[in-house]
Amino acid sequence: MGFKIHDEKKKRLPMAPWLRQKITSSMNAYKTEGIVKEYGLNTVCEEAKCPNRFQCYTQHTATFLALGKACTRACSFCEIDFDKNPAPLDPEEPNKIAQSISLLKLKHAVITMVARDDLEDGGALQIKKIVQAIYKKNPQITTEILTSDFHQNQDALRCVMSAAPSIFNHNIETTKDLTPKVRHKATYQGSLKVLSFVKNHYNNVFVKSGIMLGFGESIDSVKKTIQDLYNAGCDIITIGQYLQPSQKKIKLKEYVKPEVFDLLKVYGEDLGVPFMHTGPFIRSSYNAGAVLDQLLQKKRHP
Repeated sequence: MGFKIHDEKKKRLPMAPWLRQKITSSMNAYKTEGIVKEYGLNTVCEEAKCPNRFQCYTQHTATFLALGKACTRACSFCEIDFDKNPAPLDPEEPNKIAQSISLLKLKHAVITMVARDDLEDGGALQIKKIVQAIYKKNPQITTEILTSDFHQNQDALRCVMSAAPSIFNHNIETTKDLTPKVRHKATYQGSLKVLSFVKNHYNNVFVKSGIMLGFGESIDSVKKTIQDLYNAGCDIITIGQYLQPSQKKIKLKEYVKPEVFDLLKVYGEDLGVPFMHTGPFIRSSYNAGAVLDQLLQKKRHP
């Protein structure tokens, strides 16, 4: 399916040639980073070591990581810190995020979160407060929330959806057969249930999910995942390349060639998925505002 990896001595894996990026300096990137640091906020860009973070910062874009920087789950692909008992929630976090978004002049705000299984509602109320604060400070903005599965707690899902986000995003991350190796507590069927619940009860909201390639999945299993996400009601499916963030994380098996991502894009579109966003550098929140704009344009002019 791509560029095979041979890692017999467990050394750092060689980078596929199509994944090399040229990075140039930008005052916009420094300004974005400065605003985030000034308010003591966390971004998934930094915590998860996203390869697109410099490009996004240059465009005055950042995906805010809410509810702290330590996660109560230890998924094998994710570099975010693990802690069974994270620090208490910051009551000023909603206002800090809203103010930062205002200073960055964002038109579309993406809020993701660490899993907070230590909290009775999984952090749902805090996400609701953040979205409400964003709208209050930035009335014309669109919002996207990328949440945990809240252990499929429907009351928690109703809580976050009552804030009226433009997009609800919950990533299924990988194929059904690889889920036990890749994720900690979330299950494949559980994620599908979360996505279906939101789509069935809030059909005016776009539903989004995504997977990573490179764990050793087959093309057929990826296609089955696309089918399952489509059947669950996903309007947007993102597919990107897994990049092993450290030697402690699950091993990268393969760099998937760009043409495979193109093939999967066409497959999803032929199936009926309204928007397929695929490619080696695609991440769930990458160019999220542009994706929403294109989807809205398609809706207006089918």
